[in-house]
Amino acid sequence: MTDLDPQTDLSFTRVLAAPRALIWDCWTNPRHIPHFFIPAPHKVTAVEIDLRVGGRFNTVFDVDGNAMDNKGVYLEVVPQEKLVFTDAYTEGWKPAPEPFMTAILLLADAPGGGTSYTAIARHRSPETRKAHEDMGFFDGWGMVATQLETYAKGLAG
Repeated sequence: MTDLDPQTDLSFTRVLAAPRALIWDCWTNPRHIPHFFIPAPHKVTAVEIDLRVGGRFNTVFDVDGNAMDNKGVYLEVVPQEKLVFTDAYTEGWKPAPEPFMTAILLLADAPGGGTSYTAIARHRSPETRKAHEDMGFFDGWGMVATQLETYAKGLAG
């Protein structure tokens, strides 16, 4: 488990009723991302994934009719166990002017064929962490986890 700093990190763990391999595929295959990655009714309108350390993880969101361009890179990829990505850099290790966070996803087998799913948002400062919490981190990331579980169960079904 990654050491958490309560001053700068937000996290939650939930058991998802879908197999770990399928949850991993949902997070790493661009065709799946639009189905769960942002809380409804917002939408993902574009996804680019180059699944390797230093590879791009770029998305475009439609939030209330406004396009939000999100560019980032993968920092760590451990198949079916750990995915770490950040907006602190873009492809080619170009520093971002205003990075927001690094996301860490931890996956493990859970009883009954499910997945223990831990999402961590690591921030540069306590102020950024608080802003993310105030934006609705727990509700938003919780909704994403629920959407992911529902979508993955439909694929498995």
